[in-house]
Amino acid sequence: MTAEQATPAQPARLIKDHWHIEALHHVRDTTFAEDASQLRTGNAPRAMSAWRNLAIGALKLAGVTNIAAALPSNARDPRRPLTFFDLA
Repeated sequence: MTAEQATPAQPARLIKDHWHIEALHHVRDTTFAEDASQLRTGNAPRAMSAWRNLAIGALKLAGVTNIAAALPSNARDPRRPLTFFDLA
């Protein structure tokens, strides 16, 4: 699609979607040090990425705005993260 064919909302949506993905990658790298991970073989990198996304998504659904600050308090009590899924 050319610039003339696009409505103003279409490129705006593409830009918003791009930065939403970048924000997720930023959290995964700064909070979980994903870029420093040494998992490189088999399904391990994909599995860890899925676990990280699950943790971020669960915390966001619970209303957490600072993922890094929420991780230590949830790590101290192994039952606490399960309350996000009504499993505890």
